[in-house]
Amino acid sequence: MPKLRAFVLDTTDARRLAEFYRELLDLEYREGDEPPPAGSDDPRGRDWLQLRARDGGFQLSFQQTTGVRPTSWPGDEIPQQAHLDTSVSSVDELNEQHGRILSLGATLRFDRSDDPEEPLRAYADPDGHIFCVFVG
Repeated sequence: MPKLRAFVLDTTDARRLAEFYRELLDLEYREGDEPPPAGSDDPRGRDWLQLRARDGGFQLSFQQTTGVRPTSWPGDEIPQQAHLDTSVSSVDELNEQHGRILSLGATLRFDRSDDPEEPLRAYADPDGHIFCVFVG
């Protein structure tokens, strides 16, 4: 059987989006994909980068493309097609993470943080990919 190794996001700026998710999810670069010293050329950052969970649980990859059409979700014009689900342990943590997530460059797209059964917020990353943070 095939094994899922990574989820790949297309982006017009692989380094920028990798840094966003590295900070958001406390991930680490695959060896060799780390950012170069300031002012140095970044050939990998213009092609393909891979981040890994520190416990080896999953990988998130970034593929440089010439264009990305951000989803319009929750509107119907451009569907989300896929999204990432993340979780926190409490509504308090959901609220704490909200400001941090926005400061990293995300945009709030949907807020159901007051739902007593499944509080969550959905955001668009800097390229318009959707990811959710829910309590669970």
